[in-house]
Amino acid sequence: MLDPAPPRRAKALMFQGTSSDVGKSLLVAGLCRAYARRGVKVAPFKAQNMSNNAAVAADSDLPPGPDGVAPPGEIGRAQALQARAAGLPPSIHMNPVLLKPQAMVGSQVVLRGRALGNWPARHYHELKPKLLPAVMDSFNRIAAEADLVLVEGAGSGTETYLRKSDIANMRFAEAADLPVVLVTDNDRGGAMAAVVGSWLLHTEPERARIAGFLVNKFRGYFSLYDPACRSITEITGWPLLGVARWFDAASRLPAEDALALERPASGTGQGLVIAVPHIARMANFDDLDPLSAEPGVDLRWVRPGEPIPAEADVVLLPGSKTTRPALDSIRANGWDIDIQAHLRRGGRVVGICAGFQMLGRTVRDPQGLEGPPGETPGLGLLDIETEIGPEKRLAEVAALDTVSGARITGYEMHMGVTRGPGLDRPWMMLNGRPEGALSADGRVMGGYVHGIFGADGFRRHWLTAMGGRASGLDHAARIEATLEALADQLETDLDLDALLTLAR
Repeated sequence: MLDPAPPRRAKALMFQGTSSDVGKSLLVAGLCRAYARRGVKVAPFKAQNMSNNAAVAADSDLPPGPDGVAPPGEIGRAQALQARAAGLPPSIHMNPVLLKPQAMVGSQVVLRGRALGNWPARHYHELKPKLLPAVMDSFNRIAAEADLVLVEGAGSGTETYLRKSDIANMRFAEAADLPVVLVTDNDRGGAMAAVVGSWLLHTEPERARIAGFLVNKFRGYFSLYDPACRSITEITGWPLLGVARWFDAASRLPAEDALALERPASGTGQGLVIAVPHIARMANFDDLDPLSAEPGVDLRWVRPGEPIPAEADVVLLPGSKTTRPALDSIRANGWDIDIQAHLRRGGRVVGICAGFQMLGRTVRDPQGLEGPPGETPGLGLLDIETEIGPEKRLAEVAALDTVSGARITGYEMHMGVTRGPGLDRPWMMLNGRPEGALSADGRVMGGYVHGIFGADGFRRHWLTAMGGRASGLDHAARIEATLEALADQLETDLDLDALLTLAR
C-alpha cells in the first residue's frame, strides 16, 4: 500500500518523441537549466527509462540496513543529469521505473530504486499496468515540491501495439492530464513523415492533447525547411512550437544509453592511447567521459571484429550489466589473446566494476541472476574470484588511491562479491576498507568504484603513471559550462515563455 502522496502543486509539460534518440533527454536538461536560471523551481520526470547507464539517487524507498540507514536507490543517468541542471539532488521519484537490459528479450526491472528481478519482455508488458499507481505517486511527489515539472516520454509515443500496457507516454499523459509537445529529429531526415505519421496513429483525444510540435537537432537554413513545417500544420492542425538547432557540445554531457555509442566521441588522435573493447551489455560508460575530454588522451572504442590496437598504452574494460556474457564477447572477438599480447609488450590493463570481475580467475552465477546459471573462466590477470548474488551494492563513496594518495569520489553499483589473495594489494581505500586489486607489478588494476576519472587530481596522477600527459581539465566545471551553453542556445532558439504558458 502506497503512502498518501502530497497534493500536486506544480504545472507540468510533457515532451514525447516521434522516435527514440530525437533528443528529448538533452532538451529537457537544457530547459531545466534555463527555467531554473529564471528562478522557477523546476524538476524533471520520466516514468520509465531503459538504460544501463544509471546513477545513485539521493533518497530511497528501500528498508533500512543493519546500521539503521536505508541504502540509496538508482535512476537513469539522464534524469540525474536533468536534476543537476535543475539544481536538485537526484530522486528515485524522478525516474520510478528503470529497465536495465540483460538480454535481447529481457531486463532487470528497478522500481523506485528497488530491483524487482529479471523480467522477459512479454511478462514485463503484463506487469507494467500494475506499476502505474507507483508511477503516478512518484509524479505527484515530484510535483508537490516544484513549480514546474518537465516530463520526458519514452521512445516513441505512437507505438500503437504497446498502448494497452503504456505507462510512459499517452496513457501516463492522460492519467496525469498533461499537455504534450511532440519532438521530432531533423538531423536524420524524415521529420515531416514522422510528425504526420504520429498524427495518423493517434486517436482524436490524443491528438487534442498535443499542443504542437518541436523540431530538434536542426542544421542549415530554416527558410528552406519552413514550407515543410507549414505543411505539417496544414495536415495535423498542430502549430510549430520551435526549432532547436544542433547542439555541438552534446558529447560533453553523459549519454543516456548505448545509442550514443553508434557515434562515439574519440580522443585527439595523439597522446596516451586507451583502448576500450565494446563488450556485451556495457554499463555506465560515462566513466570514460573525463578521459575522452583530455587533450593528451586518444580514447579508442574497439568494435566487435576489430583487434585491440598494438599501439595501445592501456586497455580499459568498462562496466557491464552481464559479466559472464561480456567475457564471452571478449573471447569471441579474440580480445583475450590481444590483451595477453598487450601485457607482454609492457602495456597496462584496467577494469571497472564488471571489468574488474573479468580480470579474475572465475565469475560464478549459481542463481542465474544475469543469465543461465553457471561459471565462466576470467582473464586470470588478478588472483580473485567473483560470485554474483542477489544483493546489490549502491553507494556514493570517497576513497584514496593507494598508489598516489590522491582522493577519489565516485559510486558503487554492482551485484557480486569478490574474494581472493589478490585483494591483499588493494587499488583504493574506502573509509579504511580496502577496495579493488593491483597486480604485483602494478600493470593490472581493477575496482568496483565508478566515476573515478571524474576526480581531477586522481585522473592527473593516473594519466602520468600510465605514461601520459595530464591537463588542467576541471571535469565538473566542463559539465556545468556545457549545461549553461545548452540553456543559452534554447533561450535563443525557443520561446520559453510560450512553452511555460502551455504547462498546466
